[in-house]
Amino acid sequence: MGYAWRLDVCTAATLLAGVALGAIISDTVRKQAHSSSLDSSHRHVELNDPETQSANAAYDDYAVPRDIRVGVEGLIGNTPLMRIKSLSDATGCDILAKVEMLNPGGSAKDRIALAIVEEAEKQGLIHPNSGDVVYEGTSGSTGISLAMICRAKGYMAHICLPDDTSVEKINLLKSLGAVVEMVPPASIVDKRQYVNMARTRAQEQNADPNTLGRGLFADQFENEANWRAHYEHTGPEIWRQTGGQIDAFITGAGTGGTISGVSRYLKPLRPQLKVVLADPPGSGLFNKVKYGVMFDVAEREGTRRRHQVDTMVEGIGINRVTCNFEAGRAYVDDAIRVTDKEAIAMARYLVENDGLFVGSSTAVNCVAAARWAKKIGRGHTIVTIICDSGVRHLSKFWKAAGSVEGESGRKVDLDSILGQ
Repeated sequence: MGYAWRLDVCTAATLLAGVALGAIISDTVRKQAHSSSLDSSHRHVELNDPETQSANAAYDDYAVPRDIRVGVEGLIGNTPLMRIKSLSDATGCDILAKVEMLNPGGSAKDRIALAIVEEAEKQGLIHPNSGDVVYEGTSGSTGISLAMICRAKGYMAHICLPDDTSVEKINLLKSLGAVVEMVPPASIVDKRQYVNMARTRAQEQNADPNTLGRGLFADQFENEANWRAHYEHTGPEIWRQTGGQIDAFITGAGTGGTISGVSRYLKPLRPQLKVVLADPPGSGLFNKVKYGVMFDVAEREGTRRRHQVDTMVEGIGINRVTCNFEAGRAYVDDAIRVTDKEAIAMARYLVENDGLFVGSSTAVNCVAAARWAKKIGRGHTIVTIICDSGVRHLSKFWKAAGSVEGESGRKVDLDSILGQ
């Protein structure tokens, strides 16, 4: 009797344990099925849809959030900040570079192209798929970014270029469907200068009643959407990526939008920050920052008719103060002149030591960043810009730079580049 009772208790306990285990397994299978079903359904629904969010709220623990950008516009910005190992190790400073060549159009100009077009749309100046044309005068990169954005948003791009622009940029513009108009290099006071020519073409379209669509002169040099794009996006990105620990920001200036927008954002947050202009031969900005005058004191600003001194550097350097540069000029503390020889040597150095293949303006930036690091001493954080890839400069800048030697070649010492 006692034995039978004990057997019944054991049997009952075994049955209860089996039921409990079965329930656990069943619940696990059910949850996995829900997870699989939910994952499948997320491929076909919009996460921003309120009904979808409500229906899936109970399964948040099992859902994997998606990160999907919309169009090429959604790929612009939030570029990585990279420590350039060779320059950092050689100088004892963290020399960091905002890798703007990873924007979809291949340069920092994607930011301003999008800002200019969207601001014009907001003001009702242009409308998608209506025959409207965006005109711009550029040395290449802004034109490429505009051509990309225009195609994505339903416009045509008409780009006026100096006829000594690298072949790679010209071919890329044509491949993106832009109308390309080549003009001889000239001073800004010349009506045939590429910026003035773009303005004229836009005016001609708007004056012709038989032409479909409106013409918009993007005016990257004077359009304040330029520096505001860097104030609203590039500056905050740098601040977040450095954790606010930044001692110097160094970059060149073409339109002046990058140096103005970034410095206007960063300086109030970190007043001890030094902003330094990197300037190539033939540009007057170095003198403007250092001495307060654009040219020799015997010349009056805006009347100089000589062409810019020959330089292989494209995209930075200018002989006038633009609206965008003026917006941040008070925040620029110093300037460094970089020669073509130094820029070429730095471009080769970055390939040899870091595998970085960059364009001419980036090489100028890196020379200036390394020189500033040597000046202020070890332990500081310096941020500069990788503007674009060397792929856009093969026929001009990199033709002069030549091929980089293999492992048997003697690597150039950084101090020899900096003249130290």
